[in-house]
Amino acid sequence: MKKKLTDKLIKEITSELIGEDAVPLVLYLKDKTKVSEFDISKAIKRDIHETRTLLYKLFENNIASFIRRKDKKKGWYVCYWDIEPEKIKYQHEKLKKDKISSLNQRLEKEKASEFYMCRNACTRIDFDKAFGLNFKCPECGSLLNPVDNKRTIEFLGERIKELKTEIGMET
Repeated sequence: MKKKLTDKLIKEITSELIGEDAVPLVLYLKDKTKVSEFDISKAIKRDIHETRTLLYKLFENNIASFIRRKDKKKGWYVCYWDIEPEKIKYQHEKLKKDKISSLNQRLEKEKASEFYMCRNACTRIDFDKAFGLNFKCPECGSLLNPVDNKRTIEFLGERIKELKTEIGMET
């Protein structure tokens, strides 16, 4: 499924991978090519060192690429940066697949285990741990009671289905 690279998608992926600080930088670079790190720094109103840190984080996550050229007047190297739109889309799909995998593991654990909780809802633990604690809450000492996790199982199943739909996976 081809997903259009929208500002919303850029914000979502950038925030999740690098953090909110990187969003203005990515949005600035979105439709530009070979932009000097100094121009980027000035445009997003950030210190050059902070800007470089964010750019290198984007590079580490395969969202940005750069070339280095020597400034003929000053003699130092300057990096010129680009955003890789296809890689942002790839990272989006990868994050969703990772979430699906994590939710599937949690769903299997919910289906396979019996959980217990005290009346104060201090902690939720599986049968083995509850048995080891003589069904006493490790926080408050009150009796641990079985918890009905049908709604949790339903919620996890629905969330997995939603995520699969978002990235076009078969359900």
